[in-house]
Amino acid sequence: MHRTAITAGAAALLLAACAADGRVMAPTEAVQPAVTPLSALIADYETFLRRNDPITAGQEGDAAAQARLPDNSRAAELVRRPELVGFKARLDAIDPTALSLDDRINHALLDRLITREIEGIDLDTGRLAFNSEGGVGQSLGYFASVTRIATKQDAENWLARMAAVPEAYAASTANARRGLDTGMTQPRSVVVSAISLAETDAAMTLDRDPLMRPFATLPASISATDQAELRVRAQAIVADRVMPARRAWLDFLKTDYLPRAPEAPGLGLKPGGRDMYAWLVSGYTTTEMTPDQVHELGLREVARIRARMDFEMRAAGWTGDFAGFLTFLRTDPQFYATSREQLLEKASEMSKRADDGLPALFGTLPRTPYGVRPVPVEIEERYTTGRYFPGSLKGGVAGGYIVNTGKLDQRPLYELPALTLHEAVPGHHLQIALQQEAEAQPYFRRAADVTAFTEGWGLYAEFLGEEMGFYRTPYERFGRLSYEMWRACRLVADTGMHWKGWSVEQARACFRDNSALAPHNIETELQRYVGWPGQATAYKVGEIRLRDVRSRAEAALGDRFDVRRFHDALLVDGPLPLDLLDLRMDAWIEAERGRN
Repeated sequence: MHRTAITAGAAALLLAACAADGRVMAPTEAVQPAVTPLSALIADYETFLRRNDPITAGQEGDAAAQARLPDNSRAAELVRRPELVGFKARLDAIDPTALSLDDRINHALLDRLITREIEGIDLDTGRLAFNSEGGVGQSLGYFASVTRIATKQDAENWLARMAAVPEAYAASTANARRGLDTGMTQPRSVVVSAISLAETDAAMTLDRDPLMRPFATLPASISATDQAELRVRAQAIVADRVMPARRAWLDFLKTDYLPRAPEAPGLGLKPGGRDMYAWLVSGYTTTEMTPDQVHELGLREVARIRARMDFEMRAAGWTGDFAGFLTFLRTDPQFYATSREQLLEKASEMSKRADDGLPALFGTLPRTPYGVRPVPVEIEERYTTGRYFPGSLKGGVAGGYIVNTGKLDQRPLYELPALTLHEAVPGHHLQIALQQEAEAQPYFRRAADVTAFTEGWGLYAEFLGEEMGFYRTPYERFGRLSYEMWRACRLVADTGMHWKGWSVEQARACFRDNSALAPHNIETELQRYVGWPGQATAYKVGEIRLRDVRSRAEAALGDRFDVRRFHDALLVDGPLPLDLLDLRMDAWIEAERGRN
């Protein structure tokens, strides 16, 4: 991690190396941190994480993990459960009031992560084994896209992962079949989307297969003979093992699953679905908010944002009504790129312009760079407008701002600035890369997935565009507000469908009538919410809390508030659930009060 001062870990080693009489101790004399019940538990839990999450462990440089895929089978979950219960018992035996602030946060976060994993196993959430963006096949395509082969051992590791693909498909099939047997099924529209993607996978040719991409360019350190042999082995694995697994998955979806899939979208309509949905909302928002409270928050946000949109509409010179302005934005050719290359180039220019504004807002920037890439053609039809893929500095892979360059008449340029700030910088790339590079934090903190913080930060980054002067026209400012409205409508639509029994049409109305989102994007997003219950509630809840924390800091510190120090305090040590974020940032505010 790039820092302007010595890292906390380096400072501790430096202090330990200095004896009271001023002499420098030899390295072998350095005082090692004392092993405490919490540090021992963290070490054991991190061993558990590396064993069960080989993807993240591999990105951190664990060579053995790079040869494995996660085991998402029900049997593996049930094996993990007793170990998790043991960690929970050890954690409960530690008195958090006797810990330092940092250790109290580690204790509380660990408790949250372990408890929710146990609860997820008990709810058997794995029964929803796919969504509208696919399942195991699309995950494997992503793994391939972030795999770089630098040595022959890297190639062997990827071959081992490819060989494990049939087991991954078998686990997903068993999970989904268990969903059928218990009534925990995805609705028909989601299954149709998944089938379309599975058909693309089953028709894949070797020259276009995503699993072969890591072999496209091999280093000169691998001999030509070995390169040829590795590619032949990879092709054989795809032909003999992967393709039959893909075809079996497609056949299962079409023959077994689709005929039993319900039309109605709501999770709350399924056996045990209301309990599962309330649990998902609590987990994604990291709050105790009920689905009804989330829904009401969404309605208030829709009304607030709509007033600002009316102002920007008039600033653009529009004298007609709101619906007419939305039609104008959705149909006028001036707002749309005319080629895939042009859209990607505009996203790249905006990304570089965003880079230019970072030093004024952040004292610490990540070392990992990012690139701007198109969504792969084979998945673009049902894929979201843009997304961020984390990189791996140790693996030699940059982060990726992924832009959907299909259906150009549905990708308005006035939304592109907000999308860029959210997915690239100062949004997901900046936050996630800093989290990955948080060397002073334990591994479990660097690997933690805290959706409310991560997605809340992405939305907060869109707001930062105003401070950066990033939005150049009323149309771009309206585009930002349209994106914010999108996230407010998510609160309304997600809870509406999964908790209140709404139809998809009722959910669609909020986006259609209050945002400038293109019709295709609205449909893609609606299917995403139908098939991924609760996740959409995290964005707005997280952003509101982050902006509230900043307002508190500004009020408490007055002219001593330093936005660069504030953002570093938020980001450098990694994301936290919102209550723990309050604890950490309140302590930071008090510390800032005491600075000379």
